[in-house]
Amino acid sequence: MKANTHPKYTEVIFHDTSCDFKFLTRSTLEVKGGDKTKWTDGKEYPLVKIEVSSESHPFYTGKHKVMDTAGRIDKFRQRYAKKPTVAKA
Repeated sequence: MKANTHPKYTEVIFHDTSCDFKFLTRSTLEVKGGDKTKWTDGKEYPLVKIEVSSESHPFYTGKHKVMDTAGRIDKFRQRYAKKPTVAKA
C-alpha cells in the first residue's frame, strides 16, 4: 500500500449528550480541539460529542411511533383518483 493515503484509525469515545451515554469504538474521525476523557480501563481517549445514538434514538429505544399508513394511503387514493368524465351531448 502507498504511505499516507489512508486516514488514521484510532480508538475514540463517543458521548451522546442527550442521555449521557458513552461508548468506546474505533474511528477515522479526526478530533478537533483536543477533548479527551478517561475510560474505564484508565486510559485517555479523544472525545467526540454526538446528539443521537442507539441509546437515545426512538427507533432503538422502542419509543418509535408507527404512523397509520393504511389511512394515509386511502387519503392519497381518494385525492388523486381519476374522476369520471362526463360525456358532452
